[in-house]
Amino acid sequence: MEKMKVLPRVLLCAPKSGSGKTLITCALLRALVKKGFDPCAFKCGPDFIDPMFHRTVLGIPSRNLDLIMAGEEGVKASMWAGAVGCGFGVIEGVMGFYDGLGIEEGLGSSYDLCVRTGTPAILIVDAKGMSTSVVAMIKGYLEYGKERVIKGVILNRVSRAVASELSVMIRNELGIPVIAALPVIKEGILESRHLGLVLPSEIPELLTKVDRVSDELLKSIDMDALMQIAESAENIEVADKKSYPQFDVTVGVARDEAFCFYYEENLELLEKMGARIKFFSPIHDERLPDVSRLIIGGGYPELYAKELSGNESMLRSIREAADSGMPILAECGGFLYLQEKLTDKEGRTFDMAGVLKGSSHMTDKLSHFGYVSAYANADNVYLKETDRVRGHEFHYYDTTDNGEAVTVTKLSSGKSWSGYQAVNNVFAGFAHLYYPSCEKLIERFLGM
Repeated sequence: MEKMKVLPRVLLCAPKSGSGKTLITCALLRALVKKGFDPCAFKCGPDFIDPMFHRTVLGIPSRNLDLIMAGEEGVKASMWAGAVGCGFGVIEGVMGFYDGLGIEEGLGSSYDLCVRTGTPAILIVDAKGMSTSVVAMIKGYLEYGKERVIKGVILNRVSRAVASELSVMIRNELGIPVIAALPVIKEGILESRHLGLVLPSEIPELLTKVDRVSDELLKSIDMDALMQIAESAENIEVADKKSYPQFDVTVGVARDEAFCFYYEENLELLEKMGARIKFFSPIHDERLPDVSRLIIGGGYPELYAKELSGNESMLRSIREAADSGMPILAECGGFLYLQEKLTDKEGRTFDMAGVLKGSSHMTDKLSHFGYVSAYANADNVYLKETDRVRGHEFHYYDTTDNGEAVTVTKLSSGKSWSGYQAVNNVFAGFAHLYYPSCEKLIERFLGM
C-alpha cells in the first residue's frame, strides 16, 4: 500500500440542494488561490456539471469521488491523483449531507464519503429569514451521524450583525466555529435547467461573479480555523499502482457545447491503457479528425439540435466511420445524436446521424434516475453476460428504440429494464457508464 502525505482538505455540505454549495465551493477555491494555496477540487457523486465549474475556476480537472461506482479504493485513488501538486483539497458535497443511494443506509452520501476517507465537513447553512433556529438546525446535523464529522459552518445569506451573534452562539453551544458568513449577494445565483445548473460557458462573466463572492468570503473567513479543520484530515492509503494492457490507438472524443459530460476517471483510464485522446466538436468541425475510435458523451444536444443537424459533413463523416466498422461508444446525449431524429423542447424535429434506429423526444419527467448496474443479455463485442458495469442515468428524454442489448438495473430499487443498442461496433444507450468499474469493456474497445 502507498500512503499519501495528508492533503489538507474539507468537504462542503449543506442540508439540501439549492443551498449555494457550488457557488461557495468556487468562491472558496478562488479565495484559496488568492491566499497563495494551490487548491484542487472534487465532487461527491456522479454530477458532471459541478466539476465543470471547478475546472473553469482552477483551470485543472475536478474529479468525481463516487463510492457507488468506484468503491472506497477507487475514490481514494481518484483523490490521490487529484492531489498531485496541490496543497488544499475542496470537495463539493451532493444533495443534503446525509442523502445517498437509499433512505436508510445513506450509502454514497457526503457523510459516508467523509467517514470513509477521513475528511472533515463544513456545513453551509442558508440562514436567510432565520436567527436562533439556525443553531438548532446545526445541532441536529451534528448529532445525527454516528461519527461527528462536521467541524465548522459557513452561514449564507445572513447580515453581518446576525452572523456575529450566531457565531458566538454556535461556538459556545455547539463547540464548532463559523468559518465565514456571506450576505445576500444578488449576482450570487447560478441558474438551473432540467439536468441541473446551466453550463459555465453559458454564464456571462462567470469568473467575475465568482470573484465577487470570493471577495465577500475573504472579508469574514477565519483562515486559521479553516486550516485547522483541513489539517485534521486523515492520510489516504491506496493500493500499489497496477499495470494496464497497452494499445497504440487514437480515440476521438466529442467535446463542445452539446457534448461535455465526461468522468475524468474514464478519460484517464483510456490514457493509462495507452490511448491518445483527440477532442473534436460535432457542432463546429467539418468532419472527424484522424482517429480510429469514437466516444460521444452526454450533454445537451437538444439545445443545439439545429446546429448539429446543419453540420451535414460531420454527420456524414460519423456515418461513414460507423459503416466502416469503427468502434464507437455513445451515451445519453451521444445516443440521441446517433439516432435518426431528435425533437427539441419546442417540438421542432431535426435529422441526426442516422447510425442507429430511433428518434428522441422530451418528456415531462425523469425517464430514469439513479445509479445502475448493467450486463449484456447476450455476449456482444463490448460486454459479456458475466460482466457488470456500473453507471448513472439522469434524463428527461426518451426514444422510440432504447435498445435491448443490455439489462439495466437500478441499484436502489432492483427495478430492471432493457437498454443500449449494439449494432456492428457501435454500443450506445442512456446510462453514463463508469469505465473503471468494468475495465474489460475498455480493453475490448481499444483492442478491436
